[in-house]
Amino acid sequence: MLGFMFFGVGVSLHFFNSFSSEKRIDSQNQTIVFKISKKLNSTDKYKKYEVIAQSEKEDFNSILYVPRNSKELDFKHYYKAKVYVTQPKSPPYDFQFDYAKYLQRKNIDCQSYLSDGISSALRNDLSWNENILQKRLEVLQNIDQSTMSSQSREFLKGIILADRTEIDSETVQDFNRSGLMHFLAISGTHIVVIFGVFYFLCMYFLPLKLRKYVIVLSLMFIWLFALFIGFGNSVLRSCIMLSVYFIYVLLQRKSDVLHSLALSAFIILILDTQQIFDVGFQLSFMAVLGIFWLNQPILKHFPKQDNYLKKILFNTISISVSAQLATLPLVLYYFHQFSFISIVANFIIVPFSEVIIVFSFLMTGLIAFNMDFTLINVVYDFIIRILLKSIHWFADFDSIFFENISMNLIEVLLLFLVVYLLRFAILKFNYRNSAQLVMAVFAFLIIRIGCNTIEYQNEEVLIHDFGKHKVLSVRKGNEVCFWVENNLNIDKITKYIINPYKSSRRLQAVEVKIFPTLTQKAVYKGKVYNIN
Repeated sequence: MLGFMFFGVGVSLHFFNSFSSEKRIDSQNQTIVFKISKKLNSTDKYKKYEVIAQSEKEDFNSILYVPRNSKELDFKHYYKAKVYVTQPKSPPYDFQFDYAKYLQRKNIDCQSYLSDGISSALRNDLSWNENILQKRLEVLQNIDQSTMSSQSREFLKGIILADRTEIDSETVQDFNRSGLMHFLAISGTHIVVIFGVFYFLCMYFLPLKLRKYVIVLSLMFIWLFALFIGFGNSVLRSCIMLSVYFIYVLLQRKSDVLHSLALSAFIILILDTQQIFDVGFQLSFMAVLGIFWLNQPILKHFPKQDNYLKKILFNTISISVSAQLATLPLVLYYFHQFSFISIVANFIIVPFSEVIIVFSFLMTGLIAFNMDFTLINVVYDFIIRILLKSIHWFADFDSIFFENISMNLIEVLLLFLVVYLLRFAILKFNYRNSAQLVMAVFAFLIIRIGCNTIEYQNEEVLIHDFGKHKVLSVRKGNEVCFWVENNLNIDKITKYIINPYKSSRRLQAVEVKIFPTLTQKAVYKGKVYNIN
């Protein structure tokens, strides 16, 4: 009954959080006054910001696109500019990412493109949160002015200040393909390491009898750090779990991982129920559940950890495997890719993560206080260059990298069942436990083969929008042929149209053909399709 009560409370809160009248904004040129609320990842052409804007007619939240060569915007100014405002529309096909729905969940109404110069006026009404965001932005700008290479600067901003807005696409792709994206994102490892550094320094200078006060000060420090970098899901979850754990310690109560995890999820969802749809939220909590469920059973099969080196090595392996197994169903469902090299890469890279995080935290602190030491910059730049080259080397193993893997919700649930039963088979490999695991695997394979067979019976012809151009796809069974214009970027079409369509429809063979010059219509089975 208690579980049903909390579920009902969640449904009610989400209803009130999402039930609002949608604003209808006409696509037109407008003059707006705005302030920025967040900086987003840049593209090849634009810098992107979340802004709170006001026009002559109404107030609204928007994504602002500013030319990449424009001056950086900050939080301490109001801005006035002429922009072209448009409201995003949901895509016509189910395999495409619904950007309009994504923005709606973030309470963002439209997109605005800068069409004229920006004028600014200094603000005198900054809130305490905006002051903190401005200080963070100034630290990021100080890092940009350091003597390190651009890749090292962007890595430093990402690993400590949770700013990945200017990281080049090749580096992001390397982290994705090597399965090390969690290393770049602020996660529980970062929070624990930073907590440990502050705790160690306090214990070094303060007597042992003040240990309780040191714990409280360390907890306050990580919460201030989380506030400074922005309360991301993984950061908030890590801070809450660590705080709950040490509250148990201070109260001399036995700690409980599941209670801490549930409490952190409850607090996050009370503040914003839309977070439950966030992929980062789901992966973050599933990784911790996987470590709780599988780490100790896996660790028991390793040799006895009778020294510090063995303990670090075996725990790194068991934790990495546990987290990857638990998150694998969601990774396949959302990203449709997996690389076996990620297991090896985590074994090698993760043990050095603590040193990298501490060094990066030190560098950020020095740069924040305008203490630029050339020798330290050179050493840090050298280490990060080696790290990025190593990750790039792992990412180049194409033979064991699989992409466009199809997965539906039923298959995801069955994979989670396999992961659940895996614990019992690892703890005690007997007839009953192994039979249950094998039956779950067979059920998954039967459902997967059935879904593939049903999908292969279908045929369809679609017209895909690609900017101002059209792409025609003709599908029959498990094969598809894409017809494109001669001057279009095939790489971008592959990324945004071909690969999503292939993974959605479980296709095996893809062929790309070029339309003859000046083609305006295509005819297939007696039906005419407008191409231009």
